[in-house]
Amino acid sequence: MSTTIEDRVADGADQGFDADALSRLRAQITEALAVAGERIPAPVREQAQVNLDRVDERLQLGVGHTVVALVGGTGSGKSSLFNALSGLDFADVGVIRPTTAQAAACTWGSRAEELLDFLGVAPGRRIQRDSVLDHDAHTGLHGLVLMDLPDHDSVEQGHARQVDRLLPLVDLLIWVVDPQKYADNVLHERYLRTLSERQGAMLVVLNQVDTIPAHTEEQIRDDVGRLLSEGGLEQVQILLTSARAGTGLDQLRERIAQVSASASVSARTARSQLEATARTLMEYLGPAQPEPDDAETIAENLATASGVASTSEAIREAVASPRQVLLDPLQRPARSRIDAIRERWLAKATVGLPRAWQESVTRHVAPPQTFYDHLWRALSKVELSATTEHRSRRMRAFAQVLLGLGVLALIAGVVLWVLGIADVLTGLSLPAWAGVGAGAAAIVAGLALRLWARRRRRAVAAERASSYLSRATHEIRQVVAADLIEPTAGPLAEHDQVRRALTAL
Repeated sequence: MSTTIEDRVADGADQGFDADALSRLRAQITEALAVAGERIPAPVREQAQVNLDRVDERLQLGVGHTVVALVGGTGSGKSSLFNALSGLDFADVGVIRPTTAQAAACTWGSRAEELLDFLGVAPGRRIQRDSVLDHDAHTGLHGLVLMDLPDHDSVEQGHARQVDRLLPLVDLLIWVVDPQKYADNVLHERYLRTLSERQGAMLVVLNQVDTIPAHTEEQIRDDVGRLLSEGGLEQVQILLTSARAGTGLDQLRERIAQVSASASVSARTARSQLEATARTLMEYLGPAQPEPDDAETIAENLATASGVASTSEAIREAVASPRQVLLDPLQRPARSRIDAIRERWLAKATVGLPRAWQESVTRHVAPPQTFYDHLWRALSKVELSATTEHRSRRMRAFAQVLLGLGVLALIAGVVLWVLGIADVLTGLSLPAWAGVGAGAAAIVAGLALRLWARRRRRAVAAERASSYLSRATHEIRQVVAADLIEPTAGPLAEHDQVRRALTAL
């Protein structure tokens, strides 16, 4: 559903059209263009720069001005309407006398000198409207440039050329017609019908209605509407005015104020130019930012493929064993598995990217053989240790001695107790069960030490296995970072930076 200018102003749709916002958007695209560099084809970059230069020109002219032009034929009364809208009788004040030979302009607030130079309004044909005495009557017109264009039907060909050049530059075209010549063929065929795509920015004013009977006003309005509809301009609003009698001037001023409150043609054109440029550049980027696996994830995958987990388990079993175990030498991982993991990571890192960006991302990545060699070298320098801790081995030996002595003492005590000759043989007054107790104590101590030694071996085994796994994975991660992550980080970050800048418009 289409919206009116009033709707857009009310809901804030024109935000982002001021000079500062447009300058920021232009800077974003300029930076994105510089970051992308040769990854965007040269002809596209050159055209984008041309578009940015055009936006610069528009910004230098100022986009905070709204240009409203009165266009009409000889005798339509547009100069009188110009005086009535501005509230200045130029002939009386002696500043300038608006005629239809050259464009004249009245500005509210700023003088808009550069814009008027660009529009071709001679210095002597300009006047600034800024009076505190009737401020309320001109509220909402700040930044307005009201122009009185030469007669489009003048016999002077230069007049028509001025009109042709200025029409695309104005925000609101007010076509001023009179009751006698509103059906002028030149107006409808040469101008109105050729501007059908801009009918939302046009207004037809049937001026001098004070010269016709009141009962014929609606009939003429309907006839003008019929002619406009035949030319595909059914959306163009029609107002009835009289510059001399003041009829319809308040309604016309209100309409001009509505246009002044919205973004100017220059602002909308600049914004459209920036958005179109951004859309074109986006065609040379990926539809989304690739999200490859991080170094930790790919290092774990490579560790698994390289048998690091199996080697870690072999270390655990060897250290936990009470006997001295020799580990098998480390085996080289299968080249095909390592290459497959590398290729899958690269595919994920470049998914959706155009060829130029893919080449930029993969250009400095280590080739398959180099990556494999670096991986094997890193694994080879990780020490394999399956030797049991010396303290644990001593405790186990001591436990064995205690167990042996305890068993002997226990056997001796039991025998002496059974035979009842303990006191005779020893010559001591010790009960027979003393030997049994000593033996039992030694056995318990030996068992306890043996249990401690076993737990100690297992703890050391787990620590050695975990240490190897951690050190091997760390070394693999270092290779991944140096050979894959770091070489691709820059181009991927630049692609993301360019995408963010262009999609922020």
